[in-house]
Amino acid sequence: MTDLGPVAWPPVPIRTERLVLRESEGRDRAVFVELHASPEVHAYLGGPRPRDELERELPAVPERWPGSFVVELDGAMIGQILLRRAPGRLRPAAEGKVDLGYLFLPGAWGFGYAAEACEAALDWLDGFLPGEPVVLATQTANAASMRLAAKLGFTEVERFRAWDAEQWLGQRGGRPA
Repeated sequence: MTDLGPVAWPPVPIRTERLVLRESEGRDRAVFVELHASPEVHAYLGGPRPRDELERELPAVPERWPGSFVVELDGAMIGQILLRRAPGRLRPAAEGKVDLGYLFLPGAWGFGYAAEACEAALDWLDGFLPGEPVVLATQTANAASMRLAAKLGFTEVERFRAWDAEQWLGQRGGRPA
């Protein structure tokens, strides 16, 4: 489910100090393939998808829906930010809340781009849905993602086991689940 409710889409591109968050375009397709086929990117996400499958299945303009932002640096896509309503199958504590997800190319790791982009996307969401609780799930073994969650102000709601690994669910804003 991606319904964020009354949000204007596509948004005017969001500019931060170094990045632009915008709707996807056809020129981004190759990077979407790379993101989803990368073993490094999907090390904590259940593993990569086969590149040939992605090439066949991805539309000419992938991930074009409200809440899916391309993250661009110097005119090139380096990642994606996702804001969507969390399905109940994730965790009952997350059901119906906005879920924050992010994927970045390995070459963009370690420069603070994810924090900068996530903050911008969360600020955008707050402009439409002030005080809306947002959840984030990650594997506890993903130290970088755990640091990012803390930096963004997410607090632990629960830990659970899924995909043969310990998972962490945090929430930002709203009343705790």
